[in-house]
Amino acid sequence: MQTTIGLIGLGVMGENLALNLERNGFSVTGFDLDANKRASFTKRTEGLNAGAANSLAELAANLQWPRRVWLMVPAGAPVDAVLNELCPLLSPGDVIIDGGNTLYRDTQRRIDSLEGTGILYVGTGVSGGEEGALKGPALMPGGSAEAWPIVRTFLQAIAAKTDDGQPCCEWMGPGGAGHFVKMVHNGIEYADMQMICEAYALMKNLGMTPMQMSTVFREWAQAELSSYLIDITADILAFKDPETGNALVEMILDTAEQKGTGKWTSQVALDLGVSAPTIADAVFARTMSALQPERVVASKVLKGPAPQAAQNLETVLPKIQKALLAAKVCAYAQGFALIKAGDKEHDWQLPMDKVASVWRAGCIIRAHLLEDVRRAFAGNNELTNLLIDDHFARLMAECQQDFREIVVMAAMRGVAVPAFMSALSYYDAYRTERLPANLLQAQRDYFGAHTYQRLDRPGKFHTQWVKGKPS
Repeated sequence: MQTTIGLIGLGVMGENLALNLERNGFSVTGFDLDANKRASFTKRTEGLNAGAANSLAELAANLQWPRRVWLMVPAGAPVDAVLNELCPLLSPGDVIIDGGNTLYRDTQRRIDSLEGTGILYVGTGVSGGEEGALKGPALMPGGSAEAWPIVRTFLQAIAAKTDDGQPCCEWMGPGGAGHFVKMVHNGIEYADMQMICEAYALMKNLGMTPMQMSTVFREWAQAELSSYLIDITADILAFKDPETGNALVEMILDTAEQKGTGKWTSQVALDLGVSAPTIADAVFARTMSALQPERVVASKVLKGPAPQAAQNLETVLPKIQKALLAAKVCAYAQGFALIKAGDKEHDWQLPMDKVASVWRAGCIIRAHLLEDVRRAFAGNNELTNLLIDDHFARLMAECQQDFREIVVMAAMRGVAVPAFMSALSYYDAYRTERLPANLLQAQRDYFGAHTYQRLDRPGKFHTQWVKGKPS
């Protein structure tokens, strides 16, 4: 009997997606180069409508037409290697889905390379980790538009569902649109995680125990900060090391790794001329964490601020809460501004409200806040920046003073909060009618004859600046 879907790459994510598909009524043939993973998949799917093939040729022969093949292999060269072997086995009308964290430009390149073959290609962002893959991820497909009717049924069936029953899976658009949206999702994720860590660092500096912090995060999870990342932070802080009885989080080396999607987001923001400093600073924070041996030495050499007076926790914790909320809004504003810029650059016609809707459940950055984001773009898909939406403008007005006080407190206590600081600077720069860039452009004209524009008349101007004395 032929199966509905082929799935290549039987690691944790691939295997869990296969089980999710089978549970929702879709038969699966899996394949992996690793014979042990094939054997594990065969054992785990015993009695289910799924099994493993021993080669790509066997997998292709075992699929119903049009054949739908889902790749869950590492991004980059491994995807190209699989495609080189797989594509000759397929026919016009068959569909390939790349569910890895692929750079969107690679997705566009692969779509272009299949031009004229009739093989349809879909680049699908998948978020939610291994639990999401098994129980319902957020999916962001894009690529060959003709493929959407062929894959829509099973993608929406296995996706997470929002409280109103909507599947967290919508068509993003042509080309690399799906992987672009997933890339920005991951950039926002970097920022969100870093800001939560900065709130934790402030609480720790104030003398709170991990268990006390866990209680605070659980309280915050009942209000506007409600999110998956806040929930798991509360769990992590409450977890005790079985061997020592201490909070396990305090036993973990303070070096955070990264897979590159946050860096891609920052690089693309620079390429498109979009200000996304909070996302970039979250990436740099991980880079700084990797300097752990140097930081240990520096901590014994470099001086910090004088000791600060004790803080009343009942007063300061609500301010940290508001600072975290405001910083989160700024990170989302940067992410969605980048999505809009990518959309304009590539003419994808991205449905901004649907992007926010897809992220409301299943994905890592799922949060109460995303319903407000969805409503903002549903009301105005041309909204230039979330900060000027009425709801978010009011929210920032309510939070901004406490946000400032927390950033000042962090600076005075010597607590590094790069994401908080850059988010506040982003907010202040965006709300400033006249920035000091006039002086910057004058400097450029002085040393490089780069010209400048004037406030009082149109055109480009250059001045022979007088050196060393007033003109």
